[in-house]
Amino acid sequence: MTENNKIKLLFRHRSMEMGGVEKVMLSLLNNLDKYKFEMTVCLNLNQGELRNEFPNHVRKVYLADGKEDFSKNPFLQKLQLWRRQKKLQYLTKYPEIIDRDYLKENYDIEIGMTYNDFESVLNSTNKNSKKVGWFHSEIQLPKLQPLVPKILEHFPQFDYMIYCSEKIKTLMHQYYPELEYPKEEVIINAIPIEEIKKKAKEKIEDFPKGKPDFVSIGRLHTRKGYHKLMEAHAKLLEEGLEHSVLIVGDGEELQNLLAQQKKLGVEKSFFFGGNKMNPYPYIENADFFILPSESEAWPLVIAEALILQKPIIATKTGDIPEMISDKKTGILIDYNTDEMYRAMKGFLTNKNLIEEIKQNLTNIEKQFDNEKIFSKVEEIFVNLAKN
Repeated sequence: MTENNKIKLLFRHRSMEMGGVEKVMLSLLNNLDKYKFEMTVCLNLNQGELRNEFPNHVRKVYLADGKEDFSKNPFLQKLQLWRRQKKLQYLTKYPEIIDRDYLKENYDIEIGMTYNDFESVLNSTNKNSKKVGWFHSEIQLPKLQPLVPKILEHFPQFDYMIYCSEKIKTLMHQYYPELEYPKEEVIINAIPIEEIKKKAKEKIEDFPKGKPDFVSIGRLHTRKGYHKLMEAHAKLLEEGLEHSVLIVGDGEELQNLLAQQKKLGVEKSFFFGGNKMNPYPYIENADFFILPSESEAWPLVIAEALILQKPIIATKTGDIPEMISDKKTGILIDYNTDEMYRAMKGFLTNKNLIEEIKQNLTNIEKQFDNEKIFSKVEEIFVNLAKN
C-alpha cells in the first residue's frame, strides 16, 4: 500500500483497440474509488482508439509505441514493426526489466484483463502481489483449443479469478472439473447508462438513409459471423425485401468480407463503417440491432443496444439468453444463415412484433445495477490486499 493507505492496483494489458474488454477495463478505472485505490495501467503497446481515454488519476505506462506513432513510409514502418517485435520478445524473456525500468514500483494487486494478459501478470517479479485474472471466453470453442493448455497451466497460479458471465464459469468447471481453481467470482460487465444515452444523441453524417437498417458493432473476426449475416442479407434482397446492414468495427476479416460483398453484389446495401470512437449514434439511428456471433461471453454491446431500446436479433451464445428474453425484448437464434434470414425477415415484415418488443424495452435499464458491480470488485480487491 502507499503511504496514504491506498491499495496499489496494476492492470496489465496488450493495447487499447476498440473492444469489449478494453471498455470493461476503462469502466473499472473510471468507477473504482480513487481515494481507496491508486491505479496504474501497463500496456505492451501504446496503440488503439482508446489509448488516450484513461482518466487523469490513472498512471499509464507502455513498453512500445503504437502503429499510430510509426512512420508513414512503408519501408520504415516495416523496420519499426520488426524492432518493436524484437523489443517485446526481449522484455517478455526478461520481465524484471519491465518491473525495474518501466513500472519502477511494486503493487498490491496485479490484474490480467484477458487470458492473453495472464502470462505477463504471473511473470511479475513482485512475488508479494496478489494476482487476479479476468476470464471472458467459452473454453470449449474449437478456435481456442491451441491456447487451452497454457490457460489451464495459468489458472491455478492466480489468487482470484473473475468471470464475466455465469456460463463462462460453468463451462470451465464442466470441461475441467479436476483443475485446481483459485477463489472465483462471477461479475458481469458494468454499463455506463447515462453516458450511452448522452453519446447516442451525437449527430452523424455517414449513416445509410431511407431503408430499414440493421446495425452491428464488433471486430471483424470469423467468430463474429458477419459472413453468414451477409448471406442472409443477400437472400432477403433476392426476395425484394429492401434494407441495409451497417457493420461498425474493423479487423483481420475485412478483406475477406469485402471480397464476399463484391461476389454477392451487395456493395450498395451492406456497409463497413470502420471503428468509431462513439458507436452509440449508429445504434440510435438504426431500426434494429443484430449480433450474429458464433461465440460471446456477456457482450457489452447487447446491453448497450438494450439501453437504447433497439429490437435485437442475437445468437444464443454465452449469457445472451440471460440478457434477452426471446420474442419479448429480442429474438434469439442459432448460429446459422437460415435462422438469421428468418429473424431478419420477421423484423422487416411483422410490425406487431416490433411494437411489442419496443414496448417491453421501455424500462429495460433497471436490470443493470452498476453500483453493485463496482462494490463487489472493490470488496474483492480490499480483501486480497488485507490478506
